[in-house]
Amino acid sequence: MSNAHQSRKSPPLECDLRQRDAQVTTCAGREQIVLVQLDGTEQWLCPAHAAAVWLTDPTLRFSAKTRPEGISAVMAQAFGDGGGRR
Repeated sequence: MSNAHQSRKSPPLECDLRQRDAQVTTCAGREQIVLVQLDGTEQWLCPAHAAAVWLTDPTLRFSAKTRPEGISAVMAQAFGDGGGRR
């Protein structure tokens, strides 16, 4: 039997990129963003890292596990808060 399925436990609370590199200090907030690669591999990221990764890899998509508020936070990081009306 395979262990291909992920457990139903809560996802990690810290950004995957922070765990890989102890020098990373740009994590913004605790909202978890789930980006999915073409092969189905998931990356759990904070909004700042998700924005950077998403902008540099056009094949990534947001998972349905990502709440709309999380996607808004990524867009704000990627493109700015929008300022005011024009």
